[in-house]
Amino acid sequence: MSIAQIVESVVDGPLPLRVEAYDGSSVGPVGADVRLRIENRRGMSYLATAPGDLGLARAYVTGDLTVHGVHPGDPYDVLAAMSSIRFRRPGREQVLELSRMLGMKGFTPPPPPPQESLPRWRRLAEGLRHSTVRDAEAIHHHYDVSNRFYEMVLGPSMTYTCACYPTADASLEQAQENKYRLVFDKLRLQPGDRLLDIGCGWGGMVRYAARRGVSVVGATLSREQALWAQKAIAEEGLADLAEVRHTDYRDVRDTGFDAVSSIGLTEHIGVRNYPAYFGFIRDRLRTGGRLLNHCITRPHNRRTETGAFIDRYVFPDGELTGSGRIVSEVQDAGLEVLHEENLREHYALTLAGWCANLVEHWDEAVAEVGEGTARVWGLYMAGSRLGFERNEIQLHHVLAVKTDAEGRHDLPLRPWWSA
Repeated sequence: MSIAQIVESVVDGPLPLRVEAYDGSSVGPVGADVRLRIENRRGMSYLATAPGDLGLARAYVTGDLTVHGVHPGDPYDVLAAMSSIRFRRPGREQVLELSRMLGMKGFTPPPPPPQESLPRWRRLAEGLRHSTVRDAEAIHHHYDVSNRFYEMVLGPSMTYTCACYPTADASLEQAQENKYRLVFDKLRLQPGDRLLDIGCGWGGMVRYAARRGVSVVGATLSREQALWAQKAIAEEGLADLAEVRHTDYRDVRDTGFDAVSSIGLTEHIGVRNYPAYFGFIRDRLRTGGRLLNHCITRPHNRRTETGAFIDRYVFPDGELTGSGRIVSEVQDAGLEVLHEENLREHYALTLAGWCANLVEHWDEAVAEVGEGTARVWGLYMAGSRLGFERNEIQLHHVLAVKTDAEGRHDLPLRPWWSA
């Protein structure tokens, strides 16, 4: 039995692309625009021992599974084609034959590629998982890859969160600037106000607000982000108004802020920690202060495990829930929710822009971080784009205010911002 025959035996229905194997066998439409090639026995072993996205990712990242017809910086087309494939459980005969062909006993997987991260104490009780030490380890894995690499992928804005496109043909930079404008306007910031930006990344929101006369404190767990942001603040002459601290947001003791922006942090803190998270924000706001929470969500509020590829290669310990859960937790913390909206389609456009940047700078990116890591990023961004397009994940803004004891605030009739 050939590799192609085994592949064909576990696929329910026709293959939408061509699969070729190192034993010379192949299956699928001959004239397909996209071809997958299993290069060697190790690649097949990855696929056999970790069915689903984890095995595919391991084989692809190591180069044991190659894709022809698409660029590795943007494998969107092959992922879209593969999403229609339905697999069935292999029979005993196929399992024994595959084990014989691969020379395996008990289907022990090959060692995973070095880009795969499995945080220590993986089965730690959920309530204890997000300690400051463990969170710092997870953030380091994802965000301290290389500032130069991020400059190539994200572009001049160095903004690693969903943009907001004023028009479908706007550039990525225009859309990121528009996103900061929207957050600024929703928070109704004015010169002289104080803003806390938690999970501030490379300081894009910090610098946007400081340029407009707002005093800003940013906090990030990534040392590389903090160093880059501090340098950018100095170069723009914003040091009198802007500060980025390399710290856990929980260690920020300042209070009395007019507003708090949290752009892309909620995904990292764990759903069980939402009460403490939104309570922290409430306690940092003055009466009448506003919160804008921007984060990736699910289209439902049911508990769902993060996929193995995302968990091990991209966001260790990351967790998503629906916007309904987030709104409820904000309310339970004592804040009044004024507005929420879904920017799902905008994130699909953002990811397409990042993939285009990675394709454009592929050789330089590979030289900077290695081909395996560059492949991880292309795979992750293209797959995420597909998820946003198909409403498997969403991006929500939740705007809230801290009222006084009588439930009052000083905001005008809303909305006071433009889309």
